[in-house]
Amino acid sequence: MIRRVPILPTLLVAAAVGVMIWLGFWQLDRLGEKEAQLARYNRSLTMSSEAPWPKSAAERELALYRHSELNCARITGIDERAGHSQSGETGWAHIAHCVLTDGSAADVALGWSSDPRTVAWQGGEVTGFVGPSGKDGVRLVAAPPQAGLAQLAAPDPRDVPNNHLSYAVQWFLFAATALVIYALALRKRWREGA
Repeated sequence: MIRRVPILPTLLVAAAVGVMIWLGFWQLDRLGEKEAQLARYNRSLTMSSEAPWPKSAAERELALYRHSELNCARITGIDERAGHSQSGETGWAHIAHCVLTDGSAADVALGWSSDPRTVAWQGGEVTGFVGPSGKDGVRLVAAPPQAGLAQLAAPDPRDVPNNHLSYAVQWFLFAATALVIYALALRKRWREGA
């Protein structure tokens, strides 16, 4: 008895499995890139030299987790967001939105409090650590804190997720599962055709 394999479904499954395997290897490549990035961030923590306040995406990447300073010439607003103190308490981070002396914008995490009410701050020179903010931005985490607030937790590279290995394993498992399901479907088809 000749067991025929349907051409179009087989090609579709093969293409899907190929894409899943490619995605698994792509995640493994991303794992290497992320590990190199995290190693660079950890080296930044040990640098004693100050980084200039970043203006471009490339400068932001190189300045993350380093000491920096800026001059907040004008404040356009202050927001409160969930945050942690240096001692680990949960409360509020007070974020000032600044216009710098060159006209560019920057956010300054002034400090931490257990009270969500907006604080008063007049701006000026601020030193601290460059930390991530949102998807592609950065903010200066003031050290020492400003406006009578307590010290916020310093930005920490250990907070950066690195899930690429688990994503790669998932893609490889998806590919294997698709092959098993297709093999079972073919087997059932052949049995019913016999």
